[in-house]
Amino acid sequence: MKLSIVIVNWNTGTLLQQCLHSIEANVKAWSPQDVETFIVDNASKDDSLALACSAHPWAQAIENRENVGFARANNQALSLCSGQYVLLLNPDTELLPDALETLVAFMDDHPEGGACGPRLLNADGSLQPSCHPLLTPGREFWRLMFLDYLWPRARYPLRRWGLETARSVEVIKGACFLLRREALDEVGLLDDRYFMYTEEMDLCHRLLRAGWELYWLPQAVVVHYGEVSSRQVAEEMYIQLYRSKMQFHRKFGGVWRATYFRLLLFLAYIPRLFWVALGRSFFPDLTQRERTYRRLLTELRTM
Repeated sequence: MKLSIVIVNWNTGTLLQQCLHSIEANVKAWSPQDVETFIVDNASKDDSLALACSAHPWAQAIENRENVGFARANNQALSLCSGQYVLLLNPDTELLPDALETLVAFMDDHPEGGACGPRLLNADGSLQPSCHPLLTPGREFWRLMFLDYLWPRARYPLRRWGLETARSVEVIKGACFLLRREALDEVGLLDDRYFMYTEEMDLCHRLLRAGWELYWLPQAVVVHYGEVSSRQVAEEMYIQLYRSKMQFHRKFGGVWRATYFRLLLFLAYIPRLFWVALGRSFFPDLTQRERTYRRLLTELRTM
């Protein structure tokens, strides 16, 4: 089998159907024996899974009774996949014409590539960040202090990159992430100790350490409508983002690096909290942000 596609769903409504429809359009000329699709549902409360499977019976469903997290849910399907390549795909994405063929053909032509990702677009057609350098504590602080606008260290200058040439990158965004099965077998599956976020950076780091190349392929285009699931529990996911980043730095740099990262987060978020609390009197919409920042600073002590 050429390609296995894995989608993890959690209350994404009709976007899941739209995603599957775009897959169907992309593989229309492929043999049915060349592609398989798995949907792992993390105990959704809506009817997104039932409606999607009814409209697209070729998709194989795995239903979890509880939300086991993004990495573990992906691994459930990855253990069943038989494709030469595996595509990790968010349900809030839409593959534009020929995106899959372009990604797979590129990997066929570049055997050194362990993974590649497409050019991601927002719903309005604007460019969305789809790859970035490996985030060290210093780069993360640089980003949080908005210094990337002066000199990009924590992001790539994607707008200045041409759209005709693939680029070697360090981290590919997990919204659409094509992996060579051989490379995945070598470095192992996603680390399911991450509940949400940073699992793709962990995997990219392991692929790079094993000598595989990672590529951004702008000729393949995918629309990513953006964090539909996580917006449903926005504050919790914001805290989870930094919990996962702390976990990453502790895993690959030990206690010292995690402590250093924690200190930099305090330095970045204390002034943020001050200005948001000050502005809340004039802009009541900042109340939620103040609460989130205050909670992050409180929980950082035990992360």
